[in-house]
Amino acid sequence: MQKTINSTEFRKMIASGARMLEINRAKVDALNVFPVPDGDTGTNMSLTMQSSVKEMNACNSNRFQEICDAVSKGALRGARGNSGVISSQIFRGICSVIREVPNAFDTKTFAKALEAGTKVAYSAVSIPKEGTILTVIRMMSEAAPKLASKNKDFVDFLTALIEVGNDALAKTPELLPVLKKAGVVDSGGVGLMTIISGFLAALTGEELVADSIPTDATETAADNDFSDNSDIINLDLGDIEFAYCTEFFVINLKPQTTLTDIDKLKNKLMELGDSVICIGDLEFIKVHVHTNTPGIALSYALELGEIDRIKIENMLEENRALKAKLEAEKKEMGMLAICAGEGLAEIFKDLMCDRVIEGGQTMNPSASDIADAVQKINAANVFVMPNNSNIILAAEQAKALVENRTIHVIPTKNVPQGFSAALAFNPEASVPENKTNMTHAIDNVKSGQVTYAVRNTTMNGFKLKEGDIIGLDAKKILAKGNNVEDTTIALIKKMINEEHEMITLYYGEGVKEEDAEALVEKVQEQFPDCDVDFHYGGQPVYYYMVSLE
Repeated sequence: MQKTINSTEFRKMIASGARMLEINRAKVDALNVFPVPDGDTGTNMSLTMQSSVKEMNACNSNRFQEICDAVSKGALRGARGNSGVISSQIFRGICSVIREVPNAFDTKTFAKALEAGTKVAYSAVSIPKEGTILTVIRMMSEAAPKLASKNKDFVDFLTALIEVGNDALAKTPELLPVLKKAGVVDSGGVGLMTIISGFLAALTGEELVADSIPTDATETAADNDFSDNSDIINLDLGDIEFAYCTEFFVINLKPQTTLTDIDKLKNKLMELGDSVICIGDLEFIKVHVHTNTPGIALSYALELGEIDRIKIENMLEENRALKAKLEAEKKEMGMLAICAGEGLAEIFKDLMCDRVIEGGQTMNPSASDIADAVQKINAANVFVMPNNSNIILAAEQAKALVENRTIHVIPTKNVPQGFSAALAFNPEASVPENKTNMTHAIDNVKSGQVTYAVRNTTMNGFKLKEGDIIGLDAKKILAKGNNVEDTTIALIKKMINEEHEMITLYYGEGVKEEDAEALVEKVQEQFPDCDVDFHYGGQPVYYYMVSLE
């Protein structure tokens, strides 16, 4: 049990956090879905942390005071972009507490440090916005004192803290509409959690690898998206009010400059634009502002000292370039599939579906959910496969909710039909040809499901008791039994005819792979004239989905 952290271990934690972030930098960059990419979040945060580590490594002292000052100063000097600057302020606050520690600190002291980090970070931003890295650090700092009381061991404490942070991260889309629309969590928050994971790895000695911090928005079933968020496209780029992203340092401050003057500079900048960050001390000041008059911002700063490292980016041009890039990359046709089950989603991805969103018998997505998913596909025409009879109407209604693209609903009533439709898609064919071929393809598939009865009843000639295993097709119950294997075979016997050559089983959550493999062998024995295959579906409710072709 490790109850305290000494200065050498603290150095390792900072270095490990920075290294973990660098390893996951591309992952964090991929989440940057705001209308105008103001720098890449993962890259900016990583460079901020690397600057902090560089300054720390140059510190010859092993006293907390000198180490913390180096970490804080390095982070501020290297801060890039909003998330990088906010990160630097989080560490500035953390270090303000730890620097006072004589020899080692415990979990309660670290909890106080997190509270200080939150306070300093919030004060650094002119208008703090929830649903960002600020929310994640705040919720962690609020939980930290209670976690510290329960967990004296730092490994247990950080493990519990990471769980709280990931929960906070999952809530960011509910607080920031642009995240919810894109279907991802805040990129800065992911960066912060990556750093904290690096802290934990430094203590456990685990190898630093790509982290598994969740990056999908998963607050509601409708928000669940099986797609890889690295290809998220936000086509609603909007208009830019302030054209120039302006960053610079104020150094060699004039002798008469005071801390009050720094606050006055911040207020002046807020009148010129937005996204204002003005932080520092009488040694140097870091400034970031979006404005239409960068020259005036610089002139205000010159009243306090010298200007250094000026960077002015034309966000209007970035916006135009991004729009042009999206338009150039726009393709003629894309596909969207709806299903429940990770395995089924992976199969749809392998069949070249652009996006897969969660939905099925017990979780029907709305027309708006479907339209939002379609908007993220950079294609003029999108074929939507509902894969459930209860979702077809919502898919049709989604047509009126999308812009700059056309929805073509392929009326698939189950997942096997969806697979068949996706297989029939040909990117070289025309839109009408694909719609015809995909629609006709579903006629060649017969599908059934194996599940259980939820109540006592009589239906389709079967007297059912709660818990009975039942096999059904799209219309009625065809088989009943006491176990899954026998019922599945009985269902296939009712469905199969001499034209069928292929039997495919998709096993659901809770079904072991070895059990599915054993069932396949029995099915092959029963139907020797057919090829029998099986795949992991991961679907809820149904033990097996059966496809006959």
